[in-house]
Amino acid sequence: MIEDARPAGLIKRLMALVYDGFLVLALWFITAGLFVIVYNHTGLPTQEINGVTRADPMVLKGVLFPLLLVETWAFYAWFWLHGGQTLGMRAWRLQIRGYRGGPVKFWQTLARFAAAGVSWLMLGAGYLVVLVHPHQTLHDRLSLTATVEMSKNGKGCS
Repeated sequence: MIEDARPAGLIKRLMALVYDGFLVLALWFITAGLFVIVYNHTGLPTQEINGVTRADPMVLKGVLFPLLLVETWAFYAWFWLHGGQTLGMRAWRLQIRGYRGGPVKFWQTLARFAAAGVSWLMLGAGYLVVLVHPHQTLHDRLSLTATVEMSKNGKGCS
């Protein structure tokens, strides 16, 4: 593992996640809004409830939900591949690195995102693994990445 950097703590990770969550939520609103505007012109099935035409629930589960998942992964992957920091991670001076200290690779973004989903499915237990040595979450370990704290000058550990 990276020797020159201190692993990020649980509270900082969660605070960065909350910060990024607001950004992802804004992206979801934009995507869902565009989906609603475009949907009626696609010819896909609709339902009318109390005079309001809406998308069929099966279409929402089969089209919109996967679209939002891919969009969320793309948001995180872009930031992880371009500097290793999302906006929330910058605010809390955290960075994702390859386990040996190099930049994150494309496959690691996929593995990390999928493993983070598993962490949430386990009611956040994958995040609690950070409390045990080497102080990395389940998705850090499974994707061979490390989340570290940056110093105020942006290098190494704090």
